Amino acid sequence: MEFNKDFLDILFVQAKENPRLRQHFDLRTSAADTSQRMLNALLPGTVVPIHRHEDTTETVICLCGKLDEVIYEEVVSYRYDVKGLPHGMDAQDVLRKVTYREVQRIRLCPAEAKYGCQIPKGAWHTVEVIESSVIFEAKDGAYRQ
Repeated sequence: MEFNKDFLDILFVQAKENPRLRQHFDLRTSAADTSQRMLNALLPGTVVPIHRHEDTTETVICLCGKLDEVIYEEVVSYRYDVKGLPHGMDAQDVLRKVTYREVQRIRLCPAEAKYGCQIPKGAWHTVEVIESSVIFEAKDGAYRQ
């Protein structure tokens, strides 16, 4: 299989038709292949929720376009509701709030000789698409939602 301009153009057409503004192409050769390898066409405006892969690093190579891989750290804060608790607090009275603080932004753009990156295992991350892009993604292990 060859990945040429015509192939990428088809992915872009499919991404435009997809409400998520992205389209992946699975590169696994069989259902028994437990790796994750795919091409992903991403259009500006697509929203990729901040997420992480707890058991694997992720390799991202940009074939065309321009995007930022954004790495975050998780910030956890607690608020205690002590109203009416004269004898101590119950675990149900603790409010846990999770936010994310950006710690690194990695520009991927082959026209600028910025080809790819490795996202560390367990790192919270997302992608912000600047120009329509196609990336190659690889991770260990079978896909889990």
